[in-house]
Amino acid sequence: MEKIYCMKDLDYYDVLEVSRDVTASALKKAYRKLAMKYHPDRNPDDKEAEDSFKIVNEAYQVLSDDKKRAIYDQYGKAGLDGQAGAGAGGFGNMDDIMDIFNNMFGGGGGSPFGGSTRRDPSQKYTLDFEINLDLAFNEAIFGCKKEINIKYKTSCEDCNGTGAKDGKMSSCSYCNGQGQVVMQQGFMQFAQECPKCKGIGKEAKDKCKSCNAKGYQEVDDKITIDIPAGIDSGNRLRAQGYGNKAKNGRRGDLYIVFNVQEDEHFIRNGNDIYVEVPLFFTQALLGESITIPSLDGELKLDLKTGIKDKEQIIFDGKGVADVHSGRKGRLIAQIKIIKPKSLTDKQRELLLELQESFGIESTPQSSIFEKTLDRVKKWFN
Repeated sequence: MEKIYCMKDLDYYDVLEVSRDVTASALKKAYRKLAMKYHPDRNPDDKEAEDSFKIVNEAYQVLSDDKKRAIYDQYGKAGLDGQAGAGAGGFGNMDDIMDIFNNMFGGGGGSPFGGSTRRDPSQKYTLDFEINLDLAFNEAIFGCKKEINIKYKTSCEDCNGTGAKDGKMSSCSYCNGQGQVVMQQGFMQFAQECPKCKGIGKEAKDKCKSCNAKGYQEVDDKITIDIPAGIDSGNRLRAQGYGNKAKNGRRGDLYIVFNVQEDEHFIRNGNDIYVEVPLFFTQALLGESITIPSLDGELKLDLKTGIKDKEQIIFDGKGVADVHSGRKGRLIAQIKIIKPKSLTDKQRELLLELQESFGIESTPQSSIFEKTLDRVKKWFN
């Protein structure tokens, strides 16, 4: 991750990427975004992200306090020296902190995917993880079995998942082995899990060479999953027990996010399917019965005489099955009238003959515009 903040001579507005006239709500939004971006749990073993996280909190602590902000705007950081909590790397209010943690961990200290299990602080990875999977259009519509290759994490046996050579650990230099750091907010203090040791209170004395201090190894695996009919892009499927493996052997869950490819002729919108029906202009004028494709095969479409371009004919229950209820959506056939791009002399002759056979009906503009032109001429007399 790029280092964007310098601890010296920083401007708090620049840190939070806001203008000096930023509103309280916009300031809060910017803070949340950056705090989640640089939070140590999302950037393990990244010192630069850790430093950025501290300075983002320091900037928000000052700018979210009207009194401190006024002093800062007039005198800069020097004007805040000696004030309680100023420049201490503290947080904004507790509501902001809890909002951030709930957004990051699904509320209540769960996993990022909304699970209810807490992660062992000594474990260097979450048990749940997510992958993306491409599906062909028909695979998503009708459902299928899919064999996929995955990599899951398992605790390194040589270091017992600690990341330390032979599992030998020393007290954390950041929290002095407490597993917590105390943050100051005005006259209040509260404890937070140490961002460096993640609450363990210990750190590696020497790095484990087997896992390069990561604390885990990656294992290749191949699994087969049943994909239900009606899956759409953005849908997520939980494969229970196919996630990362904990030290005690328990495995988390695998979450699969789908990306469905488009089809050449069918267009999907939720559970509805659209199909374009090209008609030559004579077909539209005469009306006839034609067959069109559907997800189940052929459908008979009775064209009324004089059907219009972009007109839609709806077939209920001929769309995609809802992935939850199984109820099918609609098939919507949309007319596209095709006209000839050029005419032969014979075709022109026949069309003129056809036009004349309709009499005055074939030139509706004549009688209408004749009266209009007479009125316009009178305006200038």
